[in-house]
Amino acid sequence: MEKSVDQAAFRGALSRFASGVTVVSTQHEGVDHAMTASAFTSVSLIPPLVLVCSNKGSRFHDAVRESRRWGVSILSEHGRQASAWFAHRGRPLDTQFADIPHHRSPGGLALLDDALSWLECETEAEHDGGDHLILVGRVTWAQYQDETDDPLLYYRSHYGTIIRQPESEKTAYRGGA
Repeated sequence: MEKSVDQAAFRGALSRFASGVTVVSTQHEGVDHAMTASAFTSVSLIPPLVLVCSNKGSRFHDAVRESRRWGVSILSEHGRQASAWFAHRGRPLDTQFADIPHHRSPGGLALLDDALSWLECETEAEHDGGDHLILVGRVTWAQYQDETDDPLLYYRSHYGTIIRQPESEKTAYRGGA
């Protein structure tokens, strides 16, 4: 018999994991769809793969499964309002990008201007993930910018950014056993 996990403890434990914030977009039958996602990560460098988790009950879920193409905007701290907007359920599809500065990927997907980097992906695999679908995407195009370097983070239901330490992973470890 499967042991039940206390849902409040589970949510609380996961909320202690700081994550970056992305807006993932797709286009299906000429209509843009988008969602805010913190469940995003790199999978492989060769081939270039990333994954995102999509709620099976969302409009985005059905659209991205049909289109099999999606864009990722990895948000800077300036993307906070856009993140909140695309996390809001029930917003009108036809005008959801009207007040959000954006541009198009080479494949025509909406990408947010307030981002540190952008990816365009083709779905390579789908995996069941309970109430979510795990989408693994092959990256077909990538771009980044250097003008802004402060990522938008999410931690315990709050937005934040990083405080840089003078040392990096390259200088923190000096060898030894």
